[in-house]
Amino acid sequence: MTEAWGPDDDEPRPHSGPVRVRVPSKVNLHLGVGPLRADGYHELNTVYHAIGIFDEITARHGDTLTLTMEGEGTGELALDETNLIMRAARALAARARVPAYARLHLRKSIPLAGGLAGGSADAAATLVACDMLWGLGMSREDLAEVGAELGSDVPFMLFGGTALGTGHGETVSPILARPTTWHWVVAIADGGLSTPAVYRELDSLRAGSWPPPALGSADQLMAALRQRDAEVLGAVLGNDLQPAALTLRPQLGEVLKAGHDAGAITGIVSGSGPTCVFLAADAGHAQRVAAGLEAAGVCRAVVTARGPQPGARVI
Repeated sequence: MTEAWGPDDDEPRPHSGPVRVRVPSKVNLHLGVGPLRADGYHELNTVYHAIGIFDEITARHGDTLTLTMEGEGTGELALDETNLIMRAARALAARARVPAYARLHLRKSIPLAGGLAGGSADAAATLVACDMLWGLGMSREDLAEVGAELGSDVPFMLFGGTALGTGHGETVSPILARPTTWHWVVAIADGGLSTPAVYRELDSLRAGSWPPPALGSADQLMAALRQRDAEVLGAVLGNDLQPAALTLRPQLGEVLKAGHDAGAITGIVSGSGPTCVFLAADAGHAQRVAAGLEAAGVCRAVVTARGPQPGARVI
């Protein structure tokens, strides 16, 4: 990242702007959900993986805080103070004790409420963009502290790559492994799923007479990543929220079956859904799986993506 520095070359100064930041989406290769805690969160043990479906935030100087957008979700996504972008800008300004003045524009490709952490990604991009625009010079670790107050996935979206998430997902530890590119096919559903509703459904299923089976461990997933073999990785992908998402949106079962029939190594619901992601052996295999899913007509759109990707970055 190119910093703007002051006359003494020891302190950053406000950037003349505009500042444009690109941020990836994420999938959970492993999402183990513990019981509900007293603070209202579930204890999580998850392996985050950033993939190449991107949103962009552009920040310019202004005399107030405003947000506009284009792309995915235009007309559906609220652009008021409830939006995580607005909340992120105000939280950063409060932390730095500066006015929350910026003209922010979102160019969106990550689907809304799709289990790909689009809102958290946009919050992370906003923190990076406003930090540079306002000349704050904060470290990623400092930005992650601000981000953790906004949402569990925000800190990971600042760092990207592949990482272990613990606590309620906000404590992020990078996973050390030799660089490997993984190929994914992403089936985007028509409409979203409420994350709180999916967690409530999981709690309800677990309280019933036929609770969903528990997953393997995150350690198994991390060991599979180090083997750099898609078949090995596919065998250990898992998501505790998948049974709840399937209960609330039964047609996701048809999407998973269509991906299997198209030749995917495996498929899972991404996060709280309703997006489903399928692992492929290579780029050509991913294209063939995508074509099969498109032909099946079980989802709104199909895209291919690679991971891991870096987190929010100035471009």
